[in-house]
Amino acid sequence: MNVQSADFPAVLKQLSERDLRKLENRIARKYSGKLPWIAVFWAFGNLAAWLSLWPLVLLGLLPLWAAFPIACVNMALVYLPTHEAQHDIIARPGTRLRWLNELVGHATSWMMVYPFEVLRVTHMDHHRNTNDPERDVDISSMAPGPWSAIWATIRNRQPNAKRNSDYASSLVRAGRLDLIVLSVAYKVAFIGILGALAWNGYALEALLLWWLPYQIAITYILFFLSWAPHHPGTHRLRYTNTRSWKSAVGNIGSMGMQFHIVHHLHPYIPLHLTPAAYREMRPIFEARGCRLGDN
Repeated sequence: MNVQSADFPAVLKQLSERDLRKLENRIARKYSGKLPWIAVFWAFGNLAAWLSLWPLVLLGLLPLWAAFPIACVNMALVYLPTHEAQHDIIARPGTRLRWLNELVGHATSWMMVYPFEVLRVTHMDHHRNTNDPERDVDISSMAPGPWSAIWATIRNRQPNAKRNSDYASSLVRAGRLDLIVLSVAYKVAFIGILGALAWNGYALEALLLWWLPYQIAITYILFFLSWAPHHPGTHRLRYTNTRSWKSAVGNIGSMGMQFHIVHHLHPYIPLHLTPAAYREMRPIFEARGCRLGDN
């Protein structure tokens, strides 16, 4: 069947649920199984850029005011390569390049003060329980509108925030109490490093190269990866719990999340291929009653 033909939407109406699923999966397979080298270079290039800021600033080769916005961009760009690794998109278990998948995950997630395995376990819980008020670790990001969503990302970083208990509950359900201990160790190490820098006269560098960029980036990441693609966070069915939408800052500015519906339905498709996969699958999504934007 030619999925690009003009009468394709009309043809879809005649297909059974089984045939729709087979057609959707056939399209998805076209975009899967490809090693996303862009994610690998993104991960280590971004890491190298952020690490280089420290000697450049400390040696007086780059002013701190100029390094600060670069650090903010670096922090915002950390998560998506680790996200590819969480889903084993770079290399599946048992394959030749599996070590690269794990390296990408572990080598960069520490910048966000999270162990890679914590991100992996909790994110898989999000996929299994999307918009479940009790089991979705990202449900606390839901809010009526964008400004309240931004406030929710700030509120979620307080010690008694629901997000913290949701993450802990997810790790307990997975039987990974060791990861709770490891998470605490990461936080303690982060505070210790910032404290040591401040003690030695580098408080502003610690603030503007790591702590504040981290806070800004977490807000940005949670807004675009959690709130925007799942808003209003009340749909639970497979084809409606995530949406596509038209972002005011474009697909790049929203870190590819305009087409997040593709990721939830077919999480093995690399991020950079989701726009093309979405355009080809859109008639099928329309037939299934998905929540689609103008993109």
